[in-house]
Amino acid sequence: MRRAIGGDAEAYNRFLTAVAPHLRAMALRRCDQFGAGRSEAEDVTQEVLLAIHLKRGTWDPARPIGPWLSTIVRNKMIDGLRRRGRAVSVPIEDVIETLEAVEAGEVTDKLDVENALRRLRDPQLSIVRSISLGGESVRDTAAKLGMSEGAVRVALHRALRALAAFHRGAIE
Repeated sequence: MRRAIGGDAEAYNRFLTAVAPHLRAMALRRCDQFGAGRSEAEDVTQEVLLAIHLKRGTWDPARPIGPWLSTIVRNKMIDGLRRRGRAVSVPIEDVIETLEAVEAGEVTDKLDVENALRRLRDPQLSIVRSISLGGESVRDTAAKLGMSEGAVRVALHRALRALAAFHRGAIE
C-alpha cells in the first residue's frame, strides 16, 4: 500500500488482490457478529474495496494497516445494515474511545444549555427548567408557579421557540 500511494499501480493491484480474501473473512465475521446473512459479506467486501480506493490517501503509512482496514469493514457493515433497516449492535470494545471522548463534550453541552437559558426570563426560565430539564409535568409546574396549565404550555412553547431561534443564530 505504501508503494501504491506513491503511484505504483502494479503494487496497488497486488495489494488489493492479496487483501481481498482477508477483507472477505473480516466481513464474514462481522456478518456473524451482527446477525446478518453471510451473503452480505460479499457486498460489504466490494464496498470496502471501493472505500480503500477512494480513501487510500487517508491511511497513515507510519501506522499499521490492519486496524484501518478493520474500521472500514466495520463501518461498511453498519452502513449496509442501516440501509437494510436492521438494528445494529456494536460491541463496546469497538467504540470505547468514542465513548470516552463524549464525556468531555457533555461538559460543553451543559455550558451551551446554560448559556442559552440565560436569554430567558421568568416564568419561561422556570418552566423550561421544570419541564424540559427537570421532567416535571405541565400540571405540577403550573401548580408550583401558580399559573394555569394553558399559560404554562404557551410560555413553554414561546421559550422553546426563542431558544431554537438563538440556537439557529449561534450556528450561523
